[in-house]
Amino acid sequence: MSKLKTFIAESYLEMRHKVSWPKYSELQSSSVLVLVASLIFALFIGIIDLGFNNIMDWFYTIGR
Repeated sequence: MSKLKTFIAESYLEMRHKVSWPKYSELQSSSVLVLVASLIFALFIGIIDLGFNNIMDWFYTIGR
């Protein structure tokens, strides 16, 4: 149990004193960048999915 206590204490000290946390403005700009990149990626995947869906519908209607 003392190893766990030591680990938690050392982790707390490291997070408190050794980690360099980003400034609020850096965090905000990074968050906006991630949001925009995610939306572009989702749009790209959606367009590809729509194209594959149309191709599969076309294949299914050939046999009728």
